[in-house]
Amino acid sequence: MPYRAPVDDFTFLFDHVVGLDQVRATDRFEEASSDVTAAILTEAGKMCEEVMAPLQRNGDLTPAHLENGVVRTSPGFAEGFKAIADGGWIGITADPEHGGMGLPMALNTAVNDMMSASCLALQLAPLMGQGQIEALEHHASDALKETYLPKLISGEWTGTMNLTEPQAGSDVGALSTKAEDNGDGSFSVTGQKIYITWGDNDFAANVCHLVLARLPGAPAGTKGISLFLVPKYIPDADGNPGKANSLKVVSLEHKLGLHGSPTCVMQYDGARGWLVGPEQGGMAAMFTMMNNARLGVGTQGVGIAEGAFQHALAYALDRKQGKTQGPTGSIVDHADVRRMLASMKADVFAARAIALSCAVAIDMHTATGEPEWKARAAFLTPIAKAFGTDVGIDVAQQGVQVHGGMGFIEETGAAQFYRDVRVTSIYEGTNGIQAMDLVARKMMDGGEAAHALIDAIEEQAEAARERFPRMGEAVWQASENLREATEWLVQQKDMEDRFAGAVPYLRAFARVLGGHLHLKAALADAVGGPREKLARFYIQRLLPEHEGLLVHAQAGAKALMALSADELAA
Repeated sequence: MPYRAPVDDFTFLFDHVVGLDQVRATDRFEEASSDVTAAILTEAGKMCEEVMAPLQRNGDLTPAHLENGVVRTSPGFAEGFKAIADGGWIGITADPEHGGMGLPMALNTAVNDMMSASCLALQLAPLMGQGQIEALEHHASDALKETYLPKLISGEWTGTMNLTEPQAGSDVGALSTKAEDNGDGSFSVTGQKIYITWGDNDFAANVCHLVLARLPGAPAGTKGISLFLVPKYIPDADGNPGKANSLKVVSLEHKLGLHGSPTCVMQYDGARGWLVGPEQGGMAAMFTMMNNARLGVGTQGVGIAEGAFQHALAYALDRKQGKTQGPTGSIVDHADVRRMLASMKADVFAARAIALSCAVAIDMHTATGEPEWKARAAFLTPIAKAFGTDVGIDVAQQGVQVHGGMGFIEETGAAQFYRDVRVTSIYEGTNGIQAMDLVARKMMDGGEAAHALIDAIEEQAEAARERFPRMGEAVWQASENLREATEWLVQQKDMEDRFAGAVPYLRAFARVLGGHLHLKAALADAVGGPREKLARFYIQRLLPEHEGLLVHAQAGAKALMALSADELAA
C-alpha cells in the first residue's frame, strides 16, 4: 500500500495543539512562517511518498551485507539517501553558518516522523548525522567544525555514535576503549564497539565516528570518559578524505528487523581521532547527541505507528469476511476491528502531539534561554521517547492482528513494521531507563516541572468544560490523580520505591498528556468533527487506563522484591 504523508495533521497540530506560534514569535525562529512550514512539509512528504516508501521492502528483503570489509547497502538506498541529502533534510535545524537551515526542532521532528513511516531503516542514517551535528556544534573546536560540519550537513559525509561495548551496555562507565595522546593534537583510539548503527556504507565519501574512550590515568566510571571524532578517512590539508584510518567493520549484526540498516561491530586499532570537548567531558558531549536521538527515536516509533496504521486500514477497507452492519461490507465495519483501528489512530495522535510538544519546548529554550522551557523539554524527553516507541510497538502488533492470518505472512508487509520498530524501545536508553530517569533525575526539582505541566493540563481542562463538560471533567480528574501520584513519588526517599513504579508512572503521565492534547484538538475542530470524535474515543476508552497504572506506580518496591530470584526460577 502506498504511504500517504500526513501533512495536514502536522499543520493542524502546529497551528492548534502544540503552539508553534510561540516559536515563530521569537527572533530566533521568525523565519519559520506558516508558508515556510507548509512548503517544507509538502516537499518532504512528497520525497517520503515517492522516493523512500518504495524502498521499505527492499531493505527488508535484500539486507545490507559485508563484502570484503565494505558494507554494501540495500538496492536503492544510495539514491534514497542522496534524495534526503539533496533536499537539505539532514540540516533542518543546523546552523546556517555551516550550511544548515536553522529551523525549529519541531519542523525537523515532523520530517523525521514522515521519513520513519516511509522507510525507517534508511531514516536512521540521517538521524545519526543530525545527532552528531548537534554534538559538534555545541562541543567541538572551531577547526573541527569547519572541517566536518559542512560535509555532515550536506550529506557528503555521514555520522555515527559509538558507546556500547560487549561488557558496557547501559553501564557506559564500564567501557574499556582507550585513547592515547599523539602529541600533535590527535589521539590514538583502540577498542571495540558494538551495535553501531550505519557504522559504514557504500555511498558517503567519509563516515565520521564519535567514540567514547578513556585517557591514561582517567578515573573509573563515567567521569573519566572523553569523546573523540574518528573518521573512516583522515581529512587532508584541504579537508577532503585522505588516508584510510586504522578502523574496520568486523561484522554486521543479524537482527529481528531493520535489515536495511547495517548495525556494525567496529574495531579501532590505534585509529587517529580528535578530542571533542574537554578531557573527561565525554558524557556531557555525548548526552547532547543522545538527547537529540531520544526525541528522534520516539518520533521513529510514531512514524512506524503511522505506517502500520495506514497499512492495516487499507487492508481492513478491502478485506471481506463475515456479515457486517456497516455500509462497506468489509471488516472495517466489525466492532472489534473498528476498536483496534480507532485505538491505533488515537494513540498515533497522542504520541505525535507529545513528541511535537517536546520539540516546541526545545525550540523555546533555544530561542529564549528561559529555564522553565529547559525544564519542560527535559521532562518531556523521556516521555516522548518511551511512549512514542511503546505506541509504535503496540500499533504495529495491532496492525498484524487486523490482518488476521495474513498478518503472519511476510508478503503482506504487516509484520515488517513490528520487526523494525521493536528495537526502538531498547536503544538510546531502554524505556525502563527513561522511566527511572523521569522519577529520579527529572524530579530532583521536587516535582516542579511535573506540577507545571499538570497545572497547564488542569487549566485547559477547566476552560474546556463549558463546551465539553464530560471530556473536560475526565481530563481534569485524571490530572488530579496524576498530581497525587507525583506528590507520592517525590516523598519517597528510597529510590527503589520510585523505580518499582517508574514505567507505569511514565505511561500514566503520557496517557493524561494524550487526553489533554486530544481535548485541545477537539476544541479547535468543528462541532461534531472527526477530531472531536477521536478525542471522545481516547478520553472515554484509553484515558481511564491511567488509574490502574497509578495504583501500580504507588505500590512501592517491597512486594515487588519479595519474590526472590530463586523463587522466580522455581
